Amino acid sequence: MATAGDAVSAEPPDQPLRRRETEVEVTYVELFFDLVYVLAVTQLTDLLLGDLSPAGGAKTLILLFALWWAWVDTAWVTNWFDPDRPSVRTMLVAVMLLSLVMASVLPEAYHHDGIWFAAAYVAVQVGRTAAVVLLLRGAHRLRRNFVRILVWRSVSGVFWLLGAFLPSGARIVCWGVAVVIDLTAAAVGFYLPTLGSANTDQWRISGGHLAERCQLFVMIALGESILVIGADFGGLRIRPLNAPALAVAFFATVAFWWIYFDRTADAASEAISNSGDPGRLGRSAFTYYHVPMVAGIIVTAAGDELMISDPGVRAGGAVVATIYGGAALFLVGHGLFKRSIFGRYGGARFTGAAVLLILVPLGMRMPALGAYLLALTVLVGVIVAEESRLRRRQRRAGAGEHPNATGWNLG
Repeated sequence: MATAGDAVSAEPPDQPLRRRETEVEVTYVELFFDLVYVLAVTQLTDLLLGDLSPAGGAKTLILLFALWWAWVDTAWVTNWFDPDRPSVRTMLVAVMLLSLVMASVLPEAYHHDGIWFAAAYVAVQVGRTAAVVLLLRGAHRLRRNFVRILVWRSVSGVFWLLGAFLPSGARIVCWGVAVVIDLTAAAVGFYLPTLGSANTDQWRISGGHLAERCQLFVMIALGESILVIGADFGGLRIRPLNAPALAVAFFATVAFWWIYFDRTADAASEAISNSGDPGRLGRSAFTYYHVPMVAGIIVTAAGDELMISDPGVRAGGAVVATIYGGAALFLVGHGLFKRSIFGRYGGARFTGAAVLLILVPLGMRMPALGAYLLALTVLVGVIVAEESRLRRRQRRAGAGEHPNATGWNLG
């Protein structure tokens, strides 16, 4: 969360910061930057498919956290700093190149390319933060927060680099410690004994910009699912069950899109834009709670490939774990996201996740296509339940009951 900063006064004219007179918009260079992460998400799916054991899941999760922090920290930076300024754009291009290295070597990160991945990640996190400290010349009060971040990222960087020289098992542990440090940093406001911690009400960000950036990353993950579905189907000798398998996997991706984008995305953007403490929502809803949603989409994409390749075979543990587990992860993440934004739990999402877990034994006794169709039914049930609830609230609002502050009745 690299743009979080202390309250600032009027900005000196030579600072490469965005103007705050109007809402901050996503720029073309930010969209260009995201292209690297299309490859990164695809590589994560392939890594998970190569090892569907619990250890393989842990390895994939660790690298997902690394990619996510590299991306989301940059999103916070571009929320505050103007990407159209030459100095900021140069920094973004450098981060993009290093992110491309991370994405390229990701499949071998736990083998001979570990040092390449770790060095690129540390260079992104430490290098970008150090560059921002240098860009904030003089005694700018925002600078203190980046000094805090620089120290935290440097500490975690030691564990990333150390782990690259250890055997695979020890590497998982060492990199896991690094991930915990990265996760803890924002939660404690990048606390340092000498500088204290930053409070979220001091993090003056453009909430709409951060919301849109995270929405675009979800779209990247959904796009990767479509890529997996189409590539798998196109590479097969078409048999009777392959077409229904394609349709079921496609509509599961549509269900994820519907749950996230149909109503909640716009309402969440409006809520954080109008919030008196956008930094708090940016940290919880958009920095932390998007991780399980993205993870769920990636895990389900792995299930797509397994199911489409042989839809008639009995679903084993790998198929059910990826399809049911991925969908449950997404629903829990979105439920927490709604809770953070609107102050109420999305009950249908947690209920749907629980139902998916209850159905695991049944799914393992069904053909892969049938098991996936059952999971899709649960996702559609969540959508139907949410739509029904919204219609009831709208009718009550029409009768004189006021909607919530966003005007969307989505709490």
